[in-house]
Amino acid sequence: MSLITIILNILLPPLAVFTKHGLGGTFLISVILTLIGWIPGVIHAFIVND
Repeated sequence: MSLITIILNILLPPLAVFTKHGLGGTFLISVILTLIGWIPGVIHAFIVND
């Protein structure tokens, strides 16, 4: 995982997921989790972008 990916995972989780997986189910889950709360979005981004 690169430094840029780590920074994106923390600051903008859906963007980090989008850069690796594109538009799809994973991206939508990331957006929903980020809207529910920032922490769940960050955790999901780190798990998905592993």
